[in-house]
Amino acid sequence: METWSVDQVCSWLVQKNLGELVHRFQEEEVSGAALLALNDRMVQQLVKKIGHQAVLMDLIKKYKQKTEELQPSANSRVINPSKQAETVHQSINEDLYHSISHAQQEPSFHPNENLDGGLVDQRVLKQRKNMKHLLARNKALQWTKSYILPDFPYDVKCMLTEQKCPDHSMRIRIIEFLQADMTKYLEGSLYPTTQQYNDVVNALLQAYPFLDEDGSGFFLWKRALKDRFKYVRRPIEDDEQVMRNKCKFGHRKGQTRKSLTEIRCEEIQIVQIKEEDAYLDSEVDEHINWFHQEYVKAEKNWGEIDNRMSQTLEIRRKMINNKTPLKEILKMFPFLKCPYQLFREFQLLTRTDIYKKTRQILETYSENILTSFSVVENPITAMLHERMKQLTDEDILKYMKMTATCLLLPDVFGDDPALFVVVNEEVQVSTPILKVKNPFNINACEFTLYLEKEKLTQVDDCTMALAALIAAFHVFGIQYPRRLYHTLNFLDTLIFDMSGPSIKEMGKSEEFQQPLI
Repeated sequence: METWSVDQVCSWLVQKNLGELVHRFQEEEVSGAALLALNDRMVQQLVKKIGHQAVLMDLIKKYKQKTEELQPSANSRVINPSKQAETVHQSINEDLYHSISHAQQEPSFHPNENLDGGLVDQRVLKQRKNMKHLLARNKALQWTKSYILPDFPYDVKCMLTEQKCPDHSMRIRIIEFLQADMTKYLEGSLYPTTQQYNDVVNALLQAYPFLDEDGSGFFLWKRALKDRFKYVRRPIEDDEQVMRNKCKFGHRKGQTRKSLTEIRCEEIQIVQIKEEDAYLDSEVDEHINWFHQEYVKAEKNWGEIDNRMSQTLEIRRKMINNKTPLKEILKMFPFLKCPYQLFREFQLLTRTDIYKKTRQILETYSENILTSFSVVENPITAMLHERMKQLTDEDILKYMKMTATCLLLPDVFGDDPALFVVVNEEVQVSTPILKVKNPFNINACEFTLYLEKEKLTQVDDCTMALAALIAAFHVFGIQYPRRLYHTLNFLDTLIFDMSGPSIKEMGKSEEFQQPLI
């Protein structure tokens, strides 16, 4: 039956009046080897009717019994390994008994002081040492004598029965089951002896000789089994035996051994750190709950908000450095959506008044930018000139020029203006960007800062909008877009009072006449 094909198994089912099962067996490709490997659970899944289940299991059982009875009687003359093990085990017990008796009856000629303060013969100490080795050998023999291979899963069992060479994934499954089975026999210990590794691999290769590939299978399977135990032990931190061996041998190459005192000190430090973290977590939660309650109030306590935002600054920096999603940060600290808190956060990080610096830049460079060759024919410049014809107030004209300067900065430096500001259009990028509506209509203009395509805050004028844009890059740790680098780098140079090229030099350079691709 072991060599039957699926069709032969189906013919056998028909002969046994189980023709209703043929279609199901063909779907599952049950060969003769797979048929003999079926257990009760598999039969229940394969066959629906209980009567057919009982008949099928009875037929398989009878076939196995008949096969065992037909084994040649010559096998009875072969020495049974289990009996041989019993004989060796008995002889070891006898040697152990004689050794103990001999050690107890041996007179004392060369006394030595032991831990109990008594006098013990040197030969008695030697006998006791030998007795420990005998006990260890006796224990190992008992483990080997009682060990049998585990019941592998259905697909593994079919592969082994059909004597197919296992692939990598199948090897891993076999090793996993062997490791789990050895741990059970070792009563939870994860440190088998060399002899126990040898016994398990020998049992595997004796049951399935085809796994011994080119005579080197023993060493390959043993190495894989050892590696599996190392893999299981590596992440364990609370097992006393594992921790003791990690301390003794070091679980990494080059690691020095630590004394028990050092380990104890480290444990105390870990407990203290965990207690501090727990305290900090509770404190941060209290701040976050307060922020959420205060954010929805009509009249806010800005003094307390400033104080609590300063206390939680380090927490926010850690979250931003650890790449926490910005949505989560803004959900925990909603006041970062307020321009005032965004500017204050920037000032805490850089000790620079971003709004004041931005206003100085726009006032200083507006004339140079608006007369630059690269923006003369820009639609924004045309809109500005058209609007200026209708106005005569100096303050309003100055505001219009500053607004146009803010919108035209990327064009002056040859950067991509679509990454900096969108006018009367929808936002398409995730980096911080300004959305402007009706920029030259004082009564209807809107300046909105977007982050990750969602509205972050709305401001009153172009100066505050540009300051909020620069602050957002720094506060949220966002890298400058490559196609906007020259514009933002020039602003950084002026904001932080660093030496850099003038606006005229940047505008005249051929390198920045066209947007970067």
